[in-house]
Amino acid sequence: MAITNSKVARKKPADYTEGSIIRSILKMGVPSMIGFLSGHIYYLVDMWWLARLPEKETAVAAVTIFSNIMWFFFSFNHLVGTGSVAVISRRYGEKQYDHSETAIKETFLLKWVLGMSLGIVGFFFVPEMLYLAGARGEAIALGTSYGRVVFLGMGFSYCTYSIYTAMRGVANPNMAMGIMLGSTALNMLLDPLFIFGYFGFPGLGIVGAAVASVVSYVLAFLTGLVLFYCGVTNVRLHLKGSVPMALSSMYKILRIGVPAWISSMSFSGSRLIVMPMIATFGNSVVAAYGVGIQISLLGVGILVGIGLGLAALIGHNLGGKKKQRAKRTADQALMVAIGIMTACGIIIFFGAGLIMRLYFDSSDTIQHGITLLRILAYGFPFIGIYIMLEQVYTGVGLNTPAMVVTIGHAWVLEIPSILILTQVMNLNQDAVWWAITAATFISSLAFYWYYRRGQWLHVTI
Repeated sequence: MAITNSKVARKKPADYTEGSIIRSILKMGVPSMIGFLSGHIYYLVDMWWLARLPEKETAVAAVTIFSNIMWFFFSFNHLVGTGSVAVISRRYGEKQYDHSETAIKETFLLKWVLGMSLGIVGFFFVPEMLYLAGARGEAIALGTSYGRVVFLGMGFSYCTYSIYTAMRGVANPNMAMGIMLGSTALNMLLDPLFIFGYFGFPGLGIVGAAVASVVSYVLAFLTGLVLFYCGVTNVRLHLKGSVPMALSSMYKILRIGVPAWISSMSFSGSRLIVMPMIATFGNSVVAAYGVGIQISLLGVGILVGIGLGLAALIGHNLGGKKKQRAKRTADQALMVAIGIMTACGIIIFFGAGLIMRLYFDSSDTIQHGITLLRILAYGFPFIGIYIMLEQVYTGVGLNTPAMVVTIGHAWVLEIPSILILTQVMNLNQDAVWWAITAATFISSLAFYWYYRRGQWLHVTI
């Protein structure tokens, strides 16, 4: 295989567009899955430590409410990240390694500017946002001190996610996995040190959890940069590449990412609407919701990890003009997704009590969490369908269908039904969990019907 970029590492770049499709999915997806899953395990450990602070459920509730705000801010991450996945992986599949290098550097620049700008805005308005999201009293004070540290490091957290996507885009998923695992392990190690002040570290309480996260993001990003510039990856970065960065190509990345950004804004915005409604049921329900969602995201994390590898793989196949292989890859990935999420749903349904007792002593909080997990578990197979289809379209560079489905899911199906059930019919929090599950069922099947039409195979970027 001739390599068109003389500055690229001398080894032959990996090519997953040949051979067994399942093997290719696993080679690209499993490392991403392990790395992505490790991040969710960290959040669960983070919640476990926070639940042992004197503030207990209030501390967990504060971080839960702030997390919904962060989902909104991380929507802007999709504005750059989603387009970069499509462009980097397509150019790599076309063996235009110079252009892949440029796209990676453009992504870092866009992410840094965007992350730091939004971080400054968030820093100054944390209390007001927490209040609007449903926090009250001590939860606002705790959430503010935690959130301001997180916002200060937002530029690094944005860029760190692009280290992972760039490595997957150039067929180095194992490196992305290694950095993610290392970052998560460091984060988990620093958590108790900064939260409780063990071994001479300052005991910062809830702020310590935020400091641990920011330090881990910074080191992960710097590690990724070193690997890219040292030529360990399939595509090497240079201070001055043969294809210069340009506003036109950065605009293309942003243009592709706009529908994904709107989709993510829609989802995160809907969480900001739903969170105050959940908060009306008290901190016990909010705390159970926070842990329950993170437990549910373990299953989702497995799937998103595989899907992130799948998105790059779809881009490689379409860049290599292998449309039928791209179609078979997507179909087989869907079957894998349904199987994984069905298994996760069964485990979570029957293990709900044990899981909640690991976090809480209050019988009310435990029961709220058990009910939540068991209701959400019914929708897991359909979450699998949605997530995998979303990643297929990400790899294509066509994000409008996912945007339409997400908006319909949140604003047509979910929020109106929650409002009617809780505000008009005065039902309790269980109605919220059923509304979320029913909306997932309907929107996922609608998305699959559209996917079966096959227009995505003919998109060019």
